[in-house]
Amino acid sequence: MAASPPLIVDHLGPIEEILDAFRGALAEDHRAYRAHVYRVFHFCRALGGSASAGRDDGIALAAAFHDLGIWSDGTVDYLPPSARRVREHCERHGRAGEAAELARMVELHHKLTPCRGADDALVEAFRRADLVDLSFGLVRFGLPRAWVGEVQAAFPAAGFHLRVVRLVGGHALRHPLRPLPMMRL
Repeated sequence: MAASPPLIVDHLGPIEEILDAFRGALAEDHRAYRAHVYRVFHFCRALGGSASAGRDDGIALAAAFHDLGIWSDGTVDYLPPSARRVREHCERHGRAGEAAELARMVELHHKLTPCRGADDALVEAFRRADLVDLSFGLVRFGLPRAWVGEVQAAFPAAGFHLRVVRLVGGHALRHPLRPLPMMRL
């Protein structure tokens, strides 16, 4: 059973800074995306075990940027612009040493198979964390149901899942030959 760290309900600086910078692009989806980011952050910390210890700021950055390209770049093929933005942010803020790993977390968070590279423990935890949230906690990878419920209650979805279904569904109808460009093998 994965550990269940205490919730961080105070505003996490890195998340708030990024989301404030993109408030205009997020528009009416700001609250819903913010809650998704915080849920993924918490699930990743719990699933990451020792790989996530002391990595709250990095996990927060990956979480804040991971789907941002949907809104910042207006595309459902959002992994490349989201990864680019996290790398640029790291370069500007003296975190160049983390840029590759955080970008990898973003790029592979919709990978259909596990990330098994030697340095992929946190990348895999992040992939799983996003799936925990997107599945409404039905898929938990050992996280206690009650704790997942606590995270969901602390950061209510506010229509996030429906918004994503509408965005992706609209894209799929317009592009039937490439309906889910964000998915990776």
